[in-house]
Amino acid sequence: MSYAAAQASIGDSEFDRDTAITERAGEPGVYDAELSAGWTIIAAVNGGYLLALVGRALSATLPHPDPFTVSAHYLTSSVPGPAVIRTEVVRVGRTLSTGQASLFQYDEHGNEVERIRVLASYGDLASLPDDVRTAAVPPLMPSYENCIGPEAGPAPIPGSSAIVDRLRLRLDPATAGWAVGAPSGKGEMRAWFELADGRDADPLSLLLAVDALPPTAFDLGLVAWTPTVELTTHIRRRPAPGPLRISITTRNLAGGFLEEDAEVWDSTDHLVAQSRQLARALRM
Repeated sequence: MSYAAAQASIGDSEFDRDTAITERAGEPGVYDAELSAGWTIIAAVNGGYLLALVGRALSATLPHPDPFTVSAHYLTSSVPGPAVIRTEVVRVGRTLSTGQASLFQYDEHGNEVERIRVLASYGDLASLPDDVRTAAVPPLMPSYENCIGPEAGPAPIPGSSAIVDRLRLRLDPATAGWAVGAPSGKGEMRAWFELADGRDADPLSLLLAVDALPPTAFDLGLVAWTPTVELTTHIRRRPAPGPLRISITTRNLAGGFLEEDAEVWDSTDHLVAQSRQLARALRM
């Protein structure tokens, strides 16, 4: 996909506007961006939003349109404001192309500070065969109407509501006990997910979705900021219109770190994305 085609595909939704990029004149593969304060958790920009922003830059750089696998290491916390994304084509094949990208911001002296480094392979989801053989099943959870929205209680961390306003999250009551001081201790989080302005999901917004729910650390009784160290996402197919269901589990918290395994299902019961991340479990 050319840069012009990538820009033409950007719609009028808040997510699209806030992940817009501008290629620098005379610097192919280098894009300027503005990190929006609307996607923050406390003062830091959400890792899934960052991944979608870098994913858009790679879509503009690589000849294939869709992310298949995207692995990111989060080096320093990002903050709202200007950023630059530098991309590089690593390899181009017939069905897959691979690229790498880094997002930088500026310190008080005007020096670039690397925030996130990404290695990704892109292809064309529309060209994949329909054959599906899987033991995975959609999560068992109540209907959208019977799940819990943010209006049911205050934000669990002071100042953490900015990203919540960009989303329509409806939590499974079985994984929302932490909000009233009664976490289950199972390390589970399940929710319905949509963008607040009604924009249907696509492969780029799936990169946001895998990191958009409250962390499973909350369900383990640790209600605090849980910064991502590394996040790998696999996009399996284009999602059908309608709300997504997201299920995240943690099996192991040790040494102050935990893993989160996520599955994202669309309205037609297809598994559209999977991810695993390593995060720090901080205590307030």
